[in-house]
Amino acid sequence: MFDLRELERAHGIVGAAVPPTPAHAWPLLAERLGTDVVVKHENHTPIGAFKVRGGLVYLERLKREQPNSPGIISATRGNHGQSLAFAARRHGLRATICVPSGNSVEKNRAMRAFGAELVEHGEDFEAARDEAVRRAQFAGLHMVPSFHADLVLGVATYALELFRTAPDLDVLYVPIGLGSGICGCILARDLLGLKTEIVGVQSTEAPSYALSFAAGTVVTTETGNTLADGMATRIPVADALAIIRKGASRIVQVTDDEIAAAVRIYWTDTHNLAEGAGAAPLAAALQDKAGNRGKRVGLILSGGNIDFDLFRRWVGTDAAAAAEKAMA
Repeated sequence: MFDLRELERAHGIVGAAVPPTPAHAWPLLAERLGTDVVVKHENHTPIGAFKVRGGLVYLERLKREQPNSPGIISATRGNHGQSLAFAARRHGLRATICVPSGNSVEKNRAMRAFGAELVEHGEDFEAARDEAVRRAQFAGLHMVPSFHADLVLGVATYALELFRTAPDLDVLYVPIGLGSGICGCILARDLLGLKTEIVGVQSTEAPSYALSFAAGTVVTTETGNTLADGMATRIPVADALAIIRKGASRIVQVTDDEIAAAVRIYWTDTHNLAEGAGAAPLAAALQDKAGNRGKRVGLILSGGNIDFDLFRRWVGTDAAAAAEKAMA
């Protein structure tokens, strides 16, 4: 998709708007996992998620190559839309974002605050995407896909930062939504010549990539009912799957209860807020605790944009405490 020179240039584009995010080794997490652990805090970007990097790189090229573009449109469950709204404002572009009905209230508010026009349509992401395509054709707007080489290039800059901070990671756990994050990690690792094992993480309620990884071809699911909305994917992207099958060792599935426990653990052990997808890598690492002894483990905390009601439900209840105890 890109070479190291292009990745370095993308890092410069991102860096003009987003400082490097920290990678911390938290002692309480190390005690809990029984090994060294480093957390890459993409929850500390201006939109609270890693996606901001992809939007900045994608729209930099669009503005350079199509300076008279009337605006952009895309579909999202939240963080992709925030990324585009954030980048569009920097480039003086109009942004229209389609979301499914019942989407995250806080993410919707954030997209509007960044200047996006929000359209609620359909019951899931795929329906919202179909509406975005229709509106793009009708209004002459540029349709931004959810997976694209420039988006992967942008988000790969967080992997570049992490691997240069911690080049000795034995294993890195990365959540999978549509795949840009894990693909960026795989490609950055390979460009730097490192040997870090990369493990994808999906929800048991939305396992389309896990099923596809095992089958060797795209497998879709009828529903994606996980509360971790950043991983609620029913239809994998073939190009992303190809990169994941070539560069990841495996995909771990975690339950919503395990994700809830991981959200709670991040809060108690690090005082960091994690959304469901952001906490999923920690949930997977806890599943693999016995096998990771003696290894240096990396976790991508991909975002912290969790609705308050869900945070309260997952963190402030006896059920969450019981789930955490069961994973100990």
